[in-house]
Amino acid sequence: MTAAITDPYLREQLEKRREELTSVISSSHAAGQARLHELLHEVDSALQRMDLGTYGVCDVCHDPVERERLIADPLIRLCIDHLTSEDRRALEFDLELAARIQRGLLPQTDLRSLDWHILYAYKPAGLVSGDYCDLILPSSEDHELMFLVGDVSGKGVAASLLMSHLHATFRSFAGTGLELDNLLGVANRIFCESTIAGQYATLICGRAGDAGEIEIASAGHFPALFVAKDGVKQIRSTGVPLGMFSTSRYEVERVRLDPGESLLLYTDGISEACDSGGNEYGITGISRVAAEREGWLPQELLAACLNDVQTFSSRAPRQADDQTLMVIHRSASVELN
Repeated sequence: MTAAITDPYLREQLEKRREELTSVISSSHAAGQARLHELLHEVDSALQRMDLGTYGVCDVCHDPVERERLIADPLIRLCIDHLTSEDRRALEFDLELAARIQRGLLPQTDLRSLDWHILYAYKPAGLVSGDYCDLILPSSEDHELMFLVGDVSGKGVAASLLMSHLHATFRSFAGTGLELDNLLGVANRIFCESTIAGQYATLICGRAGDAGEIEIASAGHFPALFVAKDGVKQIRSTGVPLGMFSTSRYEVERVRLDPGESLLLYTDGISEACDSGGNEYGITGISRVAAEREGWLPQELLAACLNDVQTFSSRAPRQADDQTLMVIHRSASVELN
């Protein structure tokens, strides 16, 4: 039998439910008392299984119940494989609804602002994704175009919920005039206060000005790739992932893109894509493709990078992780006509 789940957060949630149920039962004379006592018994049983080390184990196959489902409902006792047909249909409906909502949060895939041309590809490994991708247009002449690419820990619905949380946070603060380092600091504190231990997100956040200037900060994310005339340069992380320490600070890097130059952002589904032998594509893979195509139009650069990753991993059993790739390109004057 696989080891049971022992999570302080889940114990805390169960104990809170027990307190609330006990309080309602003692002060209620409603006809629903029987159901309340039944729920209290289920909570007590879950706490007892946690003490015995059998909590989070499927009653049928004795494999672990999916953690994200336990977070959503700490009383469940069956893994997905042993749900009833009715429960499975309900879960599939919820996943499809979550996927539609998540797709609605994505920005347009081909965006132009001043002399910037930005495109991205967003390929979830399943119905929902833990990758985070956003483009926020200037709200006034005083604000610059903001771009964000990130990756939330975990997979499935739990990761997609955290992605939505990040989306709301940055959308709320993007137009406040905060400097980029302070913006990441605020987002980090909010993320720390509203997530459970062990949940975090790597993230690149940047602003693009009207004369080719870009300022960029990275919370533990993979290096951004500056595709310049003299080669590909890495812009490395300037801080730890969001959600690890509430007092984390983030430094800001500044670069200037000349017309025809690009910035590449990606998630680990790109850099950690594997071939049939388990070899990773790596940062060197995407850097090589980018270096060979310096000066290419952004749609051509994006397509070339995606095709190379696909060719490399084509014999792998399946896409193992969500994949996001963004090209931020400063257009030459001939491209704008």
